[in-house]
Amino acid sequence: MIEGAKKKNKETRMNRSRGRPRNRGMLYLLAMHVASEFCQLDRKPPVTAGLIAANTLVYLRPGVLDDLLPSLGEVCLNPYLVLKNKDLKRLFLSAFYHLDESHLVYNMLSLLWKGVQLEGMMGSTEFASMVAVLLGLSHGIVVVIAKVLATFFDYPYPLTSECAVGFSAVLFALKVVLNSNSPNLTNVYGVLVPARHAAWAELLLIQMFVPGVSFLGHLSGIFAGFLYLRFRRFFSGSNPLPPIIRKLTWIMGWPLRFFQGHLIGYRRHTFGHGTVGGRVTGRAGNVNAVWRCPRCTFDNDIFLDICEMCGTRHGDVDFSASAPPLYPTAPAGVSDDLSLEELRRLRLEHFNT
Repeated sequence: MIEGAKKKNKETRMNRSRGRPRNRGMLYLLAMHVASEFCQLDRKPPVTAGLIAANTLVYLRPGVLDDLLPSLGEVCLNPYLVLKNKDLKRLFLSAFYHLDESHLVYNMLSLLWKGVQLEGMMGSTEFASMVAVLLGLSHGIVVVIAKVLATFFDYPYPLTSECAVGFSAVLFALKVVLNSNSPNLTNVYGVLVPARHAAWAELLLIQMFVPGVSFLGHLSGIFAGFLYLRFRRFFSGSNPLPPIIRKLTWIMGWPLRFFQGHLIGYRRHTFGHGTVGGRVTGRAGNVNAVWRCPRCTFDNDIFLDICEMCGTRHGDVDFSASAPPLYPTAPAGVSDDLSLEELRRLRLEHFNT
């Protein structure tokens, strides 16, 4: 009896940690690729990065997440359980679970490629709302198609036996949206096809050469992409999700804005009586207004005619001539017949007063 209990506990732990990999070599390559891609971008796509991080964390289940997250069997997309138990969490959580490391890495690299382009074109808020719509729409279509096949065509297999996981359905929908207006050709596993039909070509090729994939899930993703484009044309400007997501994003980002605005602020680097590299306000009536030297970028008091750092006169912006020595002129009231070392000593004394 004790041995049976131990075996049952072991099976429970294995079922709970089903996504935990033994060899994480491909995940390291994924992390390096994502980091390299993001470093090259001027504007980082936060929604794409968040989706990749969420999928990876759910797969790895580190620390307490292993106890908090449900097992793969509890969230996989089974149309029968969704309809019978009204288990709507399967419609959304199943997208963030993956069977193995290669499944995760392939999907995340595809998400990186599509997300960077779409989020850059649409903006983060619109892209996030689109992903949410496509996720619910594609998985909802899976349930509807499975029910129709079982009811009208006497084919219950998708309804009772389908139990899919992964972000693939959303990725197929994103591919449809991304290539909807593209006149170019694209390479799909070595086959050149029109970009507008790339999703259909990938659907057939994956089904032919990769056994065990969810044909119904991928097909539903394509349908979801076309439906989204059609709805977007009919209901342009009336989608309530972007304003809601924009408001939530603003609320969630308030602590960061507070920290940046009140605790860090803008640090001016002070040297002598002015600043180097500081920001000039330029407001009228400001008695502390400064002028920036065109040669050394030192910010001098507005009442000074000569730069305290290099001696350049205010308004002298002629860069055609060769640059003068660092201290070409002496301070006011000092003879010009002084050596360079004496000028340096006098300026140091002037700064220290």
